[in-house]
Amino acid sequence: MHDISDLERRGVPGVFVATVEFESAAVSQAKSLGFDADWVLVEHPIQDRTDAEMEVIADTAIDSLIAVVTTG
Repeated sequence: MHDISDLERRGVPGVFVATVEFESAAVSQAKSLGFDADWVLVEHPIQDRTDAEMEVIADTAIDSLIAVVTTG
């Protein structure tokens, strides 16, 4: 979240990506930073996923990622 906040302040669009498990932490951190972050949540967990499973997760998230980066 800190990295995305820093990028946005520099005028570089960014999107915070995390698993659904970390949604409440993302909300809390954004609030404490005073930053209205754009984010995309993906399924949890991602640790120990195969390459094929990660491709499915990425394919599922890509449209949302592009939409957030291009329209906010």
